[in-house]
Amino acid sequence: MLLLVCLFALLFSSSSHAADFCVAKLKGAGNPAGYACRMPSKVTVDDFVFTGLGVAGNTTNIISAAVTPAFVQQFPGVNGLGLSIARLDLAPAGVIPMHTHPGASEVLFVVQGKITAGFISSLANTVYVKTLKKGDVMVFPRGLLHFQLNDGEINAVAVVSFSDPDPGLQITDFAFFANNLSSELLEKSTFLDDAQVKKLKKVLGGTG
Repeated sequence: MLLLVCLFALLFSSSSHAADFCVAKLKGAGNPAGYACRMPSKVTVDDFVFTGLGVAGNTTNIISAAVTPAFVQQFPGVNGLGLSIARLDLAPAGVIPMHTHPGASEVLFVVQGKITAGFISSLANTVYVKTLKKGDVMVFPRGLLHFQLNDGEINAVAVVSFSDPDPGLQITDFAFFANNLSSELLEKSTFLDDAQVKKLKKVLGGTG
């Protein structure tokens, strides 16, 4: 009898809280657990489709590169599913500067061109770098500093996937030099001289 009660409880609990999906209700604030779910009656097939990755991003900028994200903010259907995707476009010599994704690991698939990519371990600062060609795949562990650089003579294109709907992003150069942290403190903490710090602040929009 006890076994039957336990089986009934298990079946009931599994069916009562199971949900097929949780399309993001983007009008509310997100949090580490994700966005609130939209009512199923308000969900359409378009919430599960993203059409922006077929268009090249604009690479006429300081890094000669562009990222077209399909994260939860652009693609509400991935909310709660533990994944997202993006497109990278890099003009010749274009670079996605050293950065981290605090919330996700990343997989990069080269669609066109050559991309030199790498990451740095946190344990011993070991560098792992490889020049990738069309069809190659590389993985970047969660939270580690990494970069991508177009190492060829034609535009490079890659598709990247993440293990979280909202992987987060912190670009190291912008974190250091695109804020109002004083030049004096930056010089002491980075061992760069005053002229170099002020040059980088000017280029990247920082003050102080």
